[in-house]
Amino acid sequence: MSKKQSYFFQNDLIILLILFICVSLLAIYNAEQMPQNAGENYVFKQIIWFSVGICILATIQYFELDQLYKASIFIYSIGVLVLIVLLISPESIAAEVRGTKSWFTFPGLSLQPAEFTKITTILFLAAAISQHKSKYEMATIKSDILLLIKIGLITVIPVFFILLQPDFGTSMVYVFIAGMLVLLSGIDWKIIASLIAIVTAVAASALALILRFPELSQDLIGIEPYQINRILTWFDSTQQSTNDTWQFDLSMLAIGSGQLFGKGMNGLQVVNLPDAHTDFIFSIIGESFGFIGSASVILLYFLMLYRLVTLGLNSYKNSSFGSYICFGFMSLLLIHAFQNIGMTIGIMPITGIPLLLISYGGSSVLSTMIGFGLVYRVAVENTIKNDYLFK
Repeated sequence: MSKKQSYFFQNDLIILLILFICVSLLAIYNAEQMPQNAGENYVFKQIIWFSVGICILATIQYFELDQLYKASIFIYSIGVLVLIVLLISPESIAAEVRGTKSWFTFPGLSLQPAEFTKITTILFLAAAISQHKSKYEMATIKSDILLLIKIGLITVIPVFFILLQPDFGTSMVYVFIAGMLVLLSGIDWKIIASLIAIVTAVAASALALILRFPELSQDLIGIEPYQINRILTWFDSTQQSTNDTWQFDLSMLAIGSGQLFGKGMNGLQVVNLPDAHTDFIFSIIGESFGFIGSASVILLYFLMLYRLVTLGLNSYKNSSFGSYICFGFMSLLLIHAFQNIGMTIGIMPITGIPLLLISYGGSSVLSTMIGFGLVYRVAVENTIKNDYLFK
């Protein structure tokens, strides 16, 4: 193998990806054994999605970061355009599922555009921040406010169309990513502190309105009744009906029954756990592999997040664009892992956010693999440039 070829073997990222794929397939296999999933072959389908994702990852390596930088605005525009097309599409190809119009549905295939737009938004945010930092090398309050406005506008456009679906949980992922990039973009701490104070005040007011006047909050905030029930259940499950808490109860029962070492393969006893192969896949991990297995999965996410942070810091001097891609993708994995795992153990309200790299799903797997392909390209170029630098 030539030295040029060796640049494309980022062993730590490859090993982490392989471990995530193995965990995903094992957990999904156990979820298949539940009565409600009888006759399904989710493992085989997941292998196909990962295989397609790896092909996309390999294809991305043919594009240099400079090319992706120049194309970022067009890629972002396509992502937003697809969200608009989804909203105006007929029911035959974009049917409402559980009250939201979030999916393109074709024979044997469903795709959720908002999952892919997360990556296109991260790409354009990274380009916008990088371009701004190059233009304003000496930052001022005025230039920082301008950067904040840029980040806000880029984020609010896809969020607006996602809220029209409506999909509040997914839209909050975009807001979190933007918030993390604001923190990491070097904006003056006074501006950030003021922004945090405003956001906290608005969020606290909205939460207080939901808790005290749930019916009024539907009209003022536009929140759906089932979302209100999830928030109320999160604060005090004893005050809600069994119908409102059954998902949480089954999830806690599954995780708790796994105890220290779990029940192993085919040892599941908690039946009727909803969306066990997607939203509640961590509950399956807890029951199957116990505390040891659950802690190992959390450690795996920690290692991936740590690698992305160090890659972002190390690549900044070579490519600030690549650096912010890493930070954006890190933020995406962080919020999904925290929210999904948190909702299964009761520290976060229940949402339809999957556990990336583990949950079953074509859209989430493919979009995550695209994001992983981008940070992999950052690692490749960073290795090449550092090698040339220290020759």
